[in-house]
Amino acid sequence: MDDLEIRVIDPFDEAQLRAWVEVYRLAEECERPFATPWAYEELRAQVQAPPVARELVSLVGVLGGRVVATGGLGLNLKDNLDTADVLVHTHPDEHRKGFARRLLAWLENEAAARGRSVAVASLDYPYASGPAGGGAPNVELFRSAGYTPALEEVQRSLAVPVDEALLEELAAECRPHHGDYSFASWVGHCPDEHVESYGRLIGTLVTEAPSGDLVVEEEVYDAARVRHEEELSRQSGRSRYVTVALDRTGEVVAYTEIVVPRHDPGKAFQWGTLVHPAHRGHRLGLAVKVANQAALQRQHHDVTRVITWNAEVNDHMIEVNERLGYVPSGRSAQWQKRLAGGGPA
Repeated sequence: MDDLEIRVIDPFDEAQLRAWVEVYRLAEECERPFATPWAYEELRAQVQAPPVARELVSLVGVLGGRVVATGGLGLNLKDNLDTADVLVHTHPDEHRKGFARRLLAWLENEAAARGRSVAVASLDYPYASGPAGGGAPNVELFRSAGYTPALEEVQRSLAVPVDEALLEELAAECRPHHGDYSFASWVGHCPDEHVESYGRLIGTLVTEAPSGDLVVEEEVYDAARVRHEEELSRQSGRSRYVTVALDRTGEVVAYTEIVVPRHDPGKAFQWGTLVHPAHRGHRLGLAVKVANQAALQRQHHDVTRVITWNAEVNDHMIEVNERLGYVPSGRSAQWQKRLAGGGPA
């Protein structure tokens, strides 16, 4: 019987954090060319940040003085108080020894002890594995632990720069449909006059975008949280390019966001895009995405690939992305499990 020791790490201890990140990155990149692991500097900023809206717990499995597995627990503090995000990784040399399962059990017990009734894991796997991820080791681990798929997504990649003629063609197609709206763009810091309505719209993304069978509720994104996350991005070395559509009252009714990581050269990530339900049908989603892509290309000639994720059933956004030139490059899915002994779900 091994003597695996599970420890919660001190996020301010550089040696402990670097050991955690090393195993995490090795596991993420093992035979997975589509993987997009976060850099040490990005993760350090995340785990050392004050818990304004989210608390993070990081742990390691240590055997013979060496970290062989890692785990993480994410707990929202303002919304979605019934759920906990969990992740586990095993060093590629230590697969199939039960280490990840033991860390997962620790995470589930801790989540239940904190009143959470649902655990959610985000799993990435090859596109060829199909929506269910058949045969992928991480999928088989969580399936055997009682998790079920709640939302399947496809990772898509865009080679950049996108031809400027195509961007102008798409922008021109949209213009006749959004005459009652204006647009604004920024990098990093949302203008004060937009921050309240921008936050309200962001908070609805998890419920307005397809969510499958996920147990999820609207998020609380007040001005304080928007500013906190802007500062967290700055400390992470991530530049956030945002374009929004405004109605005649100045309310943000559509937005899109591309993030450029300083510590992962050549890549950018297309994050959320959303149009308020009352303002759909005016090509605002395509309009803000085209404008934001053009802004990115003007400022970042070093970026060669933009990566995004869409729910398998989100036909409209998939069509928008395909018109820009995105192609499938991997898969992702949210798996969830009801926890025994947790709070009400």
